[in-house]
Amino acid sequence: MCDLDTQKDADEFISSNGELSRRKFNKLTATAGLAMLLPPVANAQSVTESDVNITTPDGVADCYFVHPSSGSHAAVIVWPDILGLRPAFRMMGKRLAESGYTVLVVNPFYRDAKSPVVGEGASFGQPETREIVLPMARNLNAETHFTDARAMVSWLDQQSATDTNRRIGTTGYCMGGPMVMRTVAAVPSRLGAGGTFHGGGLATDADNSPHLLIPQTQSAMLHCVAANDDESTPDAKNTLREAYAAAGLSAEIEVYEGTLHGWCPPDSQVYHEAQAERAWSRLLNLFENNLA
Repeated sequence: MCDLDTQKDADEFISSNGELSRRKFNKLTATAGLAMLLPPVANAQSVTESDVNITTPDGVADCYFVHPSSGSHAAVIVWPDILGLRPAFRMMGKRLAESGYTVLVVNPFYRDAKSPVVGEGASFGQPETREIVLPMARNLNAETHFTDARAMVSWLDQQSATDTNRRIGTTGYCMGGPMVMRTVAAVPSRLGAGGTFHGGGLATDADNSPHLLIPQTQSAMLHCVAANDDESTPDAKNTLREAYAAAGLSAEIEVYEGTLHGWCPPDSQVYHEAQAERAWSRLLNLFENNLA
């Protein structure tokens, strides 16, 4: 999960890549630049986009809803990283919809502010950004993960664009990783697959560690681990593997060589296009095979 240790690795990466890398990042954080980073979807479906408000036990969550313009499809819930719902995650959600899914991208910080909670070009490396997002992240916990997950599933199942005969998928980045694992446990009969990308705190010593929920789930899982996260907590992947094996559940767990925490979103300072695309292809494979 984002912390000062992972940020130190990011700062070293940016420093070693020089001023050119910094200027490239600043340019690409613009919406048009981000779109250039994401390869076009083969046989992309026409999609319909909207901003929606979803009532939860704690208020009203503003979310981005995007789906193929015709028909009903398997639904997917996307939990963003610590910078929240922003243009990069809207683009990622739209890309998933163009591949044939009904997608809901959540603002996890709705209890405190509407999205986007940070401005264009913001990064976790900026002290002023951390001052905004860290207090909001600390307001979330295992219980809010569960209640939000149930609210999002319930809302999706009421939409005509959702094929309720097919199971729901979910994906999460950074702090969204634990949200994925609690989502698949919150409504196990509806969730069929979950993917985490540089997810933090998935297997810890805490009494409410997400990995302890695995026996209560029915989902096939994908965990794409950043190399520096693995260096910090090398036993986490093994704990996950053992828990899934004991539960008889399918799980693909891989450390992505050469990556730093946060490598998947295209507006990240440590975005690794080749590895992000490989992880994306594994996600599409997961959903294709498990959201029947």
